[in-house]
Amino acid sequence: MTADVHEGAVEEEQTDVCVVGAGPAGLTLALLLLRSGLRVTVVEKSRSHQREFRGEILQPGAMRILDRLGVLEGARERGCHEHRRFRLMEQDRVLLDIDYRSLPAPYNHLLSIPQSHLLTQLLLSCAEFTTFRYVDGCRVTDLLRDDRGRVTGIAGDGYTCRAAVVVGADGRFSKVRRLAGIAAGRTEAFDQDVLWFKLRGDRAADGHDIRVFRGSGSSPVLVYGSWPDRVQIGWTLPHKGYQAVVRGGLGHVKQQLAKAVPAYAELIDDQITSLRDLSLLDVFSGRAERWATDGLVLIGDAAHTHSPIGAQGINLAVQDAVVLHPILVEAVRLCDTSAAFLSRFEETRAPDIEAMMRLQGMQSKAMLSTGAFATKVRPRLAAVVRHTPLYRRILRTIAYGNPSIRVAEELFVA
Repeated sequence: MTADVHEGAVEEEQTDVCVVGAGPAGLTLALLLLRSGLRVTVVEKSRSHQREFRGEILQPGAMRILDRLGVLEGARERGCHEHRRFRLMEQDRVLLDIDYRSLPAPYNHLLSIPQSHLLTQLLLSCAEFTTFRYVDGCRVTDLLRDDRGRVTGIAGDGYTCRAAVVVGADGRFSKVRRLAGIAAGRTEAFDQDVLWFKLRGDRAADGHDIRVFRGSGSSPVLVYGSWPDRVQIGWTLPHKGYQAVVRGGLGHVKQQLAKAVPAYAELIDDQITSLRDLSLLDVFSGRAERWATDGLVLIGDAAHTHSPIGAQGINLAVQDAVVLHPILVEAVRLCDTSAAFLSRFEETRAPDIEAMMRLQGMQSKAMLSTGAFATKVRPRLAAVVRHTPLYRRILRTIAYGNPSIRVAEELFVA
């Protein structure tokens, strides 16, 4: 069920769980809770999810969960593109080669899929339940609290939702987190920004690979084929380095982009007609100082923010939902939504998040480091490691995160 909140309207409702944010984390969690018999309201500030998203790579771990929930096939049918390998290139030389085909089928690849395709399918699955309410175009402006300070709901744009528990799933700049007075815990671990853009045309030679090109004296560039006939390009820059590049004007920016990815110079010249065609992503990592307070819990980027390196955003978000699901079901049924109870989510999930942050740090060094070791020794070392259990363990961590995470289907009701 979908509701539009119009200016001047006053509306109030009661539910079990109010999820703020209709991204992969929020909608996956909503579907899990609905299947467990709970009433769920999802509040989203945007009026449409048919818009551009940067994150669109699914790792095998997320694919496996979404397939188990019955939403992967429908999302794939809307259009997607499979990738077999992740490769770090220096000119024509392969410095690192991660081959997903060594993983067990059917999830032995990466999947580039527009996030709108996934969100549409998740929403359709949620809408099958009469206990679901979707409120779009609603900006949360306040958290409701009782006389003890416990969060009891949200308010915004003439709409009020009272709930046993509120879930902040509203991203890296979470308004819910700020309203709860929880510090973001931002760190500048990567000290870089990424300039993203899409080009129309051939997905590029060897479009089954996700590639990072690192040229002499230039910053690494991520390139991969995107559905239906696009090329996604992410150009890494030193933190705040874009300001120095843009001072030379659009022509200078295009010249630098063409130098970074010469194979696409002609497409860049034809299709980048304004700085608005480029999107700057401030890259940082962070972990909120706490993920729960009385009546409220944070999930996904609202709780922990990651670099785009390794394409872990959707993977971690979906797994967060699976881990939080049984905790919320029990909390609602026991009428215990205290910070102590909800903090079980952070206690359970934090080791996985810390491990992924360490791994992303390693991947960042592999991509950004220069010198003799990076260009001569590391490729030889990587070739040797590829035939050891260590390589398989690293690949499985990148692909699955924590492979023991499973959907608590025993909590589903008919």
